[in-house]
Amino acid sequence: MSRDRNSLGRGEGGTHPKDGVVPEREPAWKRLADFLFEVGMLRKTPRTGYQFLGSGGESVAEHSFRTTMIGYLLAVHSGADWSRVVLMCLFHDLHEARVGDFNYVNRMYNTALEERAFLDAVEGTGLEEGLGGIMRELDEVRTQEAALAQDADQLDLILSLKEEQDLGNPYAPKWLEYALQRLRTEWGRRLASAIMTTDHTDWWFQEADHRWWTRSNGQQ
Repeated sequence: MSRDRNSLGRGEGGTHPKDGVVPEREPAWKRLADFLFEVGMLRKTPRTGYQFLGSGGESVAEHSFRTTMIGYLLAVHSGADWSRVVLMCLFHDLHEARVGDFNYVNRMYNTALEERAFLDAVEGTGLEEGLGGIMRELDEVRTQEAALAQDADQLDLILSLKEEQDLGNPYAPKWLEYALQRLRTEWGRRLASAIMTTDHTDWWFQEADHRWWTRSNGQQ
């Protein structure tokens, strides 16, 4: 589903501010402040699957941040529209500020009005039109960008599970088996393959100057 690029970031009745053009009307700043406080709630909203995994943990905000980074990387290397992928990743769990995070067991017994929660969250912010289309595109997964965003969501989980596997969690391999099967794109599978063959400490331990590890008490 396509989106109206100019609708993103509009104020009330205004135009998209670019090239020094000032919107005809200012946005409702109080409403934007409320929205940002709500976004902050994602820092305090835990991802609940770790309760069953038995180790690890993160907030929805932490998950969304790395998911967005992954989405950007996938989009750049696949030639997709990175701006759409990034928006999907950035906002994909916004509704959880209102409904919380349901893990797979929770969903067997509970439902939530996720679309309504999302639309209520952005109502009056000037983001409704553009983001509504973006989130429908993500849910329907009819575009390359939506598939990449869905993969980014899974790849963030895969990274976390790989770390828990490296640290000895005996259940992480089973979770990884299913998460890997949910990947939709070739780019997502290639990145997952690299993740699975990389120790989560390589980026800082193996890249360091080995002399640093032997220095102590002022030795040079």
